[in-house]
Amino acid sequence: MLRLRQSTLDEIERHALESFPSECCGAVLVGDGLESVRRISNIQDRLHREDPIKHPRDARTAYFMEPKELFELLREADQRHHAIRIFYHSHPEHGAYFSEEDKARAMAWDEPAYPDAAHLVVSVVGGIVKDRLAVVWDPGRREFVTAELAIT
Repeated sequence: MLRLRQSTLDEIERHALESFPSECCGAVLVGDGLESVRRISNIQDRLHREDPIKHPRDARTAYFMEPKELFELLREADQRHHAIRIFYHSHPEHGAYFSEEDKARAMAWDEPAYPDAAHLVVSVVGGIVKDRLAVVWDPGRREFVTAELAIT
């Protein structure tokens, strides 16, 4: 089960709506009794413009977290002794599902890059949040599995 404060989910969904029709991406840091949403720029459009062969999809159907912003997030988490609880992104005009590409981005050398972090996908259809899906890494099954999302 993945527990998340209503205010945190509201901020994630606001990010998804503001980014529509592009995908958004970010993370949730936890520590000192706090949850904080960190928006990370989706640079997929830039990558697509620079090299459409290597990056055939644009930000309407893909995301790529800005590496410098991701590094800053990791540094902040380390310095403050906080944890990354969730990585999130949106699926504009599609359902909330953890795609094969999502799985590939979450892995590094056949292991989850952040095994303790959940992944949350928010579906936005017609400019309205329709659904969400949370997944976590199951080390026994060696795969990502659906997690119940408990809003507090």
